[in-house]
Amino acid sequence: MLLKVQDIETWYGSSQALKGVSLGVEEGDLISILGANGAGKTTLLRTISGLIEPKRGTIEFEGQRIDRLGAEDIVRLGVSHCPEGRKLFPQMTVYKNLLLGAYVRKADQPGIRDGMEEIFSLFPVLKDRREQLAGTLSGGEQQMLVIGRGLMSRPKLLMLDEPSLGIAPLLVARIFEVIKDINQRGMTILLVEQNAAVALNIAHHGYVLETGEIVLSGEARQLLSEEKVKQAYLGV
Repeated sequence: MLLKVQDIETWYGSSQALKGVSLGVEEGDLISILGANGAGKTTLLRTISGLIEPKRGTIEFEGQRIDRLGAEDIVRLGVSHCPEGRKLFPQMTVYKNLLLGAYVRKADQPGIRDGMEEIFSLFPVLKDRREQLAGTLSGGEQQMLVIGRGLMSRPKLLMLDEPSLGIAPLLVARIFEVIKDINQRGMTILLVEQNAAVALNIAHHGYVLETGEIVLSGEARQLLSEEKVKQAYLGV
Protein backbone atom coordinates (compact mmCIF):
# COMPACT_ATOMS: atom_id res chain seq x y z
CA MET A 1 0.00 0.00 0.00
CA LEU A 2 1.36 3.42 -0.95
CA LEU A 3 -0.35 5.44 1.80
CA LYS A 4 -1.84 4.11 5.02
CA VAL A 5 -3.58 6.46 7.46
CA GLN A 6 -4.50 4.77 10.74
CA ASP A 7 -6.71 6.22 13.53
CA ILE A 8 -5.56 9.80 12.98
CA GLU A 9 -6.72 12.45 15.45
CA THR A 10 -5.89 16.06 14.65
CA TRP A 11 -6.75 19.09 16.78
CA TYR A 12 -6.81 22.86 16.34
CA GLY A 13 -6.27 24.06 19.89
CA SER A 14 -9.15 22.64 21.93
CA SER A 15 -11.19 21.72 18.85
CA GLN A 16 -10.87 18.21 17.40
CA ALA A 17 -10.88 18.25 13.59
CA LEU A 18 -10.22 14.56 12.81
CA LYS A 19 -11.59 11.75 14.96
CA GLY A 20 -9.91 8.43 14.34
CA VAL A 21 -9.68 8.66 10.55
CA SER A 22 -8.31 5.62 8.71
CA LEU A 23 -7.88 5.12 4.96
CA GLY A 24 -5.63 3.42 2.46
CA VAL A 25 -4.38 4.39 -0.98
CA GLU A 26 -2.90 1.81 -3.34
CA GLU A 27 -0.41 2.76 -6.04
CA GLY A 28 -2.28 3.95 -9.15
CA ASP A 29 -5.49 4.74 -7.25
CA LEU A 30 -7.61 7.83 -7.73
CA ILE A 31 -9.37 8.34 -4.40
CA SER A 32 -12.02 11.02 -3.75
CA ILE A 33 -12.66 12.49 -0.31
CA LEU A 34 -16.12 14.03 -0.07
CA GLY A 35 -17.70 16.16 2.63
CA ALA A 36 -19.29 19.48 3.43
CA ASN A 37 -17.35 22.57 4.52
CA GLY A 38 -15.82 21.94 7.92
CA ALA A 39 -15.93 18.16 7.59
CA GLY A 40 -12.14 17.86 7.96
CA LYS A 41 -11.13 17.24 4.33
CA THR A 42 -8.47 19.96 4.14
CA THR A 43 -7.23 19.08 7.62
CA LEU A 44 -6.73 15.49 6.49
CA LEU A 45 -4.53 16.55 3.55
CA ARG A 46 -2.60 19.02 5.72
CA THR A 47 -1.98 16.26 8.27
CA ILE A 48 -0.72 13.81 5.63
CA SER A 49 1.60 16.42 4.11
CA GLY A 50 3.11 17.36 7.49
CA LEU A 51 1.68 20.87 7.80
CA ILE A 52 -0.19 19.75 10.93
CA GLU A 53 1.03 17.11 13.37
CA PRO A 54 -1.59 14.58 14.52
CA LYS A 55 -2.05 14.02 18.25
CA ARG A 56 -2.75 10.33 17.77
CA GLY A 57 -2.48 7.66 15.08
CA THR A 58 0.04 6.84 12.37
CA ILE A 59 0.62 7.71 8.72
CA GLU A 60 2.79 5.46 6.56
CA PHE A 61 4.04 6.21 3.06
CA GLU A 62 5.65 3.29 1.21
CA GLY A 63 5.87 1.50 4.55
CA GLN A 64 7.70 4.37 6.29
CA ARG A 65 6.11 6.38 9.10
CA ILE A 66 5.83 10.04 8.13
CA ASP A 67 3.49 11.45 10.80
CA ARG A 68 6.38 13.01 12.74
CA LEU A 69 8.31 14.27 9.72
CA GLY A 70 8.41 17.87 8.51
CA ALA A 71 6.61 18.93 5.35
CA GLU A 72 9.82 19.30 3.30
CA ASP A 73 10.94 15.77 4.17
CA ILE A 74 7.53 14.42 3.15
CA VAL A 75 7.76 16.22 -0.21
CA ARG A 76 11.19 14.65 -0.75
CA LEU A 77 9.69 11.21 -0.15
CA GLY A 78 7.22 11.83 -2.98
CA VAL A 79 4.07 13.46 -1.59
CA SER A 80 2.91 16.64 -3.36
CA HIS A 81 0.08 18.76 -1.92
CA CYS A 82 -1.83 21.25 -4.11
CA PRO A 83 -3.64 23.39 -1.53
CA GLU A 84 -7.11 24.86 -1.53
CA GLY A 85 -7.14 28.49 -2.68
CA ARG A 86 -4.19 27.85 -5.02
CA LYS A 87 -1.51 29.67 -2.94
CA LEU A 88 0.57 30.79 -5.91
CA PHE A 89 3.27 33.47 -5.90
CA PRO A 90 1.28 36.14 -7.80
CA GLN A 91 4.20 38.49 -8.48
CA MET A 92 6.29 35.73 -10.04
CA THR A 93 5.94 34.40 -13.58
CA VAL A 94 4.24 31.14 -14.50
CA TYR A 95 7.66 29.70 -15.33
CA LYS A 96 9.18 30.62 -11.97
CA ASN A 97 6.17 29.25 -10.07
CA LEU A 98 6.69 25.95 -11.88
CA LEU A 99 10.42 25.99 -11.11
CA LEU A 100 9.65 26.40 -7.41
CA GLY A 101 7.72 23.14 -7.57
CA ALA A 102 10.96 21.38 -8.50
CA TYR A 103 13.05 22.78 -5.62
CA VAL A 104 13.54 19.31 -4.06
CA ARG A 105 15.21 18.09 -7.28
CA LYS A 106 17.09 21.25 -8.24
CA ALA A 107 20.27 19.25 -9.00
CA ASP A 108 18.45 17.41 -11.79
CA GLN A 109 18.38 20.15 -14.43
CA PRO A 110 17.71 17.81 -17.41
CA GLY A 111 14.84 16.24 -15.45
CA ILE A 112 13.42 19.66 -14.61
CA ARG A 113 13.50 20.64 -18.29
CA ASP A 114 11.72 17.41 -19.22
CA GLY A 115 9.18 17.97 -16.46
CA MET A 116 8.51 21.49 -17.70
CA GLU A 117 7.79 20.19 -21.19
CA GLU A 118 5.42 17.56 -19.77
CA ILE A 119 3.49 20.28 -17.91
CA PHE A 120 3.30 22.40 -21.07
CA SER A 121 1.96 19.40 -23.00
CA LEU A 122 -0.74 18.88 -20.35
CA PHE A 123 -1.56 22.59 -20.15
CA PRO A 124 -0.60 24.34 -23.41
CA VAL A 125 -2.02 27.64 -22.11
CA LEU A 126 0.74 27.69 -19.47
CA LYS A 127 3.38 27.53 -22.19
CA ASP A 128 1.74 30.49 -23.91
CA ARG A 129 1.72 32.39 -20.60
CA ARG A 130 5.06 31.25 -19.22
CA GLU A 131 6.38 34.83 -18.84
CA GLN A 132 3.08 36.20 -17.49
CA LEU A 133 2.70 36.97 -13.77
CA ALA A 134 0.75 34.21 -12.04
CA GLY A 135 -1.53 36.74 -10.35
CA THR A 136 -2.84 37.93 -13.73
CA LEU A 137 -4.08 34.48 -14.83
CA SER A 138 -7.75 33.50 -14.73
CA GLY A 139 -8.92 31.24 -11.88
CA GLY A 140 -8.88 28.19 -14.13
CA GLU A 141 -5.41 28.96 -15.45
CA GLN A 142 -4.15 29.45 -11.89
CA GLN A 143 -5.52 26.03 -10.95
CA MET A 144 -3.73 24.49 -13.92
CA LEU A 145 -0.55 26.17 -12.69
CA VAL A 146 -1.04 24.78 -9.17
CA ILE A 147 -1.40 21.25 -10.52
CA GLY A 148 1.60 21.76 -12.78
CA ARG A 149 3.68 23.06 -9.89
CA GLY A 150 2.66 20.04 -7.82
CA LEU A 151 3.76 17.67 -10.58
CA MET A 152 7.18 19.35 -10.95
CA SER A 153 8.50 17.54 -7.86
CA ARG A 154 7.84 14.22 -9.67
CA PRO A 155 5.64 12.93 -6.83
CA LYS A 156 4.45 9.39 -6.21
CA LEU A 157 1.26 10.77 -4.63
CA LEU A 158 -0.49 13.96 -5.78
CA MET A 159 -3.00 15.44 -3.32
CA LEU A 160 -5.47 17.97 -4.76
CA ASP A 161 -7.62 20.16 -2.50
CA GLU A 162 -10.80 21.50 -4.17
CA PRO A 163 -9.42 21.98 -7.70
CA SER A 164 -12.83 23.12 -9.02
CA LEU A 165 -13.35 25.86 -6.42
CA GLY A 166 -14.23 29.22 -7.99
CA ILE A 167 -13.67 28.08 -11.57
CA ALA A 168 -15.96 28.41 -14.60
CA PRO A 169 -17.75 25.12 -15.48
CA LEU A 170 -16.03 24.79 -18.86
CA LEU A 171 -12.60 24.94 -17.26
CA VAL A 172 -13.68 22.59 -14.47
CA ALA A 173 -14.40 19.95 -17.11
CA ARG A 174 -10.95 20.49 -18.65
CA ILE A 175 -9.17 20.27 -15.28
CA PHE A 176 -10.91 17.02 -14.40
CA GLU A 177 -10.04 15.59 -17.82
CA VAL A 178 -6.39 16.32 -17.03
CA ILE A 179 -6.67 14.81 -13.52
CA LYS A 180 -8.08 11.63 -15.04
CA ASP A 181 -5.36 11.64 -17.71
CA ILE A 182 -2.59 12.09 -15.14
CA ASN A 183 -3.98 9.16 -13.16
CA GLN A 184 -4.21 6.96 -16.25
CA ARG A 185 -0.53 7.68 -16.89
CA GLY A 186 0.21 6.12 -13.48
CA MET A 187 0.01 8.98 -10.97
CA THR A 188 -1.68 8.11 -7.67
CA ILE A 189 -4.12 10.87 -6.70
CA LEU A 190 -5.95 11.77 -3.49
CA LEU A 191 -8.66 14.26 -4.46
CA VAL A 192 -10.65 16.44 -2.05
CA GLU A 193 -13.65 17.85 -3.89
CA GLN A 194 -17.12 19.24 -3.10
CA ASN A 195 -18.35 18.52 -6.64
CA ALA A 196 -19.22 14.93 -5.76
CA ALA A 197 -20.70 13.93 -9.11
CA VAL A 198 -17.59 14.93 -11.07
CA ALA A 199 -15.18 13.54 -8.47
CA LEU A 200 -16.87 10.15 -8.14
CA ASN A 201 -17.20 9.78 -11.90
CA ILE A 202 -13.42 9.78 -12.33
CA ALA A 203 -12.44 8.10 -9.03
CA HIS A 204 -11.89 4.42 -8.24
CA HIS A 205 -12.84 4.68 -4.57
CA GLY A 206 -14.30 7.30 -2.27
CA TYR A 207 -14.62 8.27 1.37
CA VAL A 208 -17.24 10.54 2.91
CA LEU A 209 -16.15 12.69 5.87
CA GLU A 210 -18.62 14.23 8.32
CA THR A 211 -17.45 16.29 11.31
CA GLY A 212 -14.03 14.67 11.27
CA GLU A 213 -15.15 11.05 10.87
CA ILE A 214 -15.43 8.73 7.88
CA VAL A 215 -19.09 7.75 7.66
CA LEU A 216 -19.07 6.01 4.26
CA SER A 217 -16.49 4.43 2.00
CA GLY A 218 -16.45 2.16 -1.02
CA GLU A 219 -16.10 1.97 -4.77
CA ALA A 220 -16.91 5.29 -6.44
CA ARG A 221 -19.77 3.81 -8.49
CA GLN A 222 -21.36 2.37 -5.36
CA LEU A 223 -21.14 5.70 -3.56
CA LEU A 224 -22.87 7.42 -6.49
CA SER A 225 -25.92 5.22 -5.84
CA GLU A 226 -25.87 5.57 -2.03
CA GLU A 227 -29.00 7.38 -0.86
CA LYS A 228 -27.06 9.44 1.69
CA VAL A 229 -24.59 10.62 -0.95
CA LYS A 230 -27.33 11.37 -3.46
CA GLN A 231 -29.27 13.51 -0.98
CA ALA A 232 -26.32 15.32 0.61
CA TYR A 233 -23.97 15.82 -2.33
CA LEU A 234 -25.77 15.15 -5.60
CA GLY A 235 -29.01 17.06 -4.97
CA VAL A 236 -31.12 14.00 -5.77
